[in-house]
Formats: sequence, structure tokens, C-alpha cells
Amino acid sequence: MIVWGKRCGEPINMLVEVEVVGGENSPLDLHRMFDLLSDPIEVMRVFATNPMGEDLWCRVTGWSSQGPCAAMSALAEDSGEGVVLLVYGGNEGLRLQPAGSSDAWEITNSNQWGEACLMLANGTPVE
Repeated sequence: MIVWGKRCGEPINMLVEVEVVGGENSPLDLHRMFDLLSDPIEVMRVFATNPMGEDLWCRVTGWSSQGPCAAMSALAEDSGEGVVLLVYGGNEGLRLQPAGSSDAWEITNSNQWGEACLMLANGTPVE
């Protein structure tokens, strides 16, 4: 859920609440508010780390209790990391797979993995 604060028609504060219920996709429960520094955009690919620790281009989708949904990204302030690129999805997080894969999104696909959200370095490429 995004909450916008406005003054005279200009945004003064953008917040996003990321709430993920741990389950089959991501074992982590997450409930955090982020101060957004840019407008969220929908993303299809992100440069991220896979479960083996390799950095690679990945296809990404949001994941909800109903399956795939939009994945969004925006610059955000994180109290522990400074400015990060936040990538977030549905109520069950994000689902990723190597960019070269054209597999359908499935929770049982072993070439795919789930994340609650991604907090990547500012400047990390997304498409």
C-alpha cells in the first residue's frame, strides 16, 4: 500500500508499506515502511544475486496468494543502509528466475526462488 502526502498538489512524502507473509515462496515474514525517494515503476528484470551467491540478470515478478502480480521498484531510504533500490511485489513477496529462462511462474519450479523483497545498492540496474 502506498500512502501519499501532498502540499499544494506537490508530493511531500511517499511511503510504501511492504508486508509479506512467509510461506512457500519466501520463508520470511516482513512488515516495514519505506520512505520512497522516487516514483515506483514496474520492473520485469533486475540484476540480483541468486541463491548460489552469483550476481546475474533475473526475471522478476511480484508474488501473491493468487500467483504472479506486478513487481515494483523505487529508490528508498533505509535506516541501516542509506539509500537503496527497493524492489517489492505482492503479499508473498517476489519470485525470480535467471533472465534466460522462459519458464512459466510456478512455486514448484526449482529454477526459481522467492524473496520477501530486495534492497539493492543504489544504481543497481533494473528494466
